[in-house]
Amino acid sequence: MSDPTPSSTSSPSASAGREPGLRERKKQRTREVLSESAVRLFLEKGYEKVSVAEVAEAAGVSKPTVFRYFASKEDLVLHRFADHEDEAARVVAGRADGESVVGALRRHFLDGVARRDPVTGVCDHPAVLAYLRLLYGTPALVARLSGYQERSELALAEALVREGWGGVEARLAAGQVVAVQRILAQENVRRVVGGESADDVAEGAVRAAEVGFRQLERGVGAVRSD
Repeated sequence: MSDPTPSSTSSPSASAGREPGLRERKKQRTREVLSESAVRLFLEKGYEKVSVAEVAEAAGVSKPTVFRYFASKEDLVLHRFADHEDEAARVVAGRADGESVVGALRRHFLDGVARRDPVTGVCDHPAVLAYLRLLYGTPALVARLSGYQERSELALAEALVREGWGGVEARLAAGQVVAVQRILAQENVRRVVGGESADDVAEGAVRAAEVGFRQLERGVGAVRSD
């Protein structure tokens, strides 16, 4: 499949930092080949019917090599979310002076909807639709996805603590933010996978996001003003 799926979309720090060396580029390419081979097989045969050994054979490597790059079979699919684990934290840390935490996150989410970023669920590229059907149609993947969301909460909470928030206060706020983003994205995915075009979904997605972030502003914003 082509790869406009989550990790291939731009994010605030996707290209930040130094350029990777040759060894790092080779390792990254191996990860990509393994993931692409796995997703292709999962889509063709079904996730439960494909073994890690089959993925290794399709990618031209050994089974132990697969596990050197991925901790689990689920991560062959879900590693595409890894680049986004600290995205909310980066948005908060990089926001303009005077912009509130919730305001920055709202702006970033709406920008994603406008770009048709797959992470927002508002994307109807055929490869993305196939990926989303695989993800949300496989209980093991849905369960594993919660771990990525928990790490996103933790990263955001740590960013808030660095700004002077209390520990519990920061964790509560981060949990609310990630929950709102998750629910908004899931509703968009439900509509797109159900056959609506991304353009048709976008208007409602913006309205729902405005509601969600307004509720956050009244809750999180009422606890802590920026």
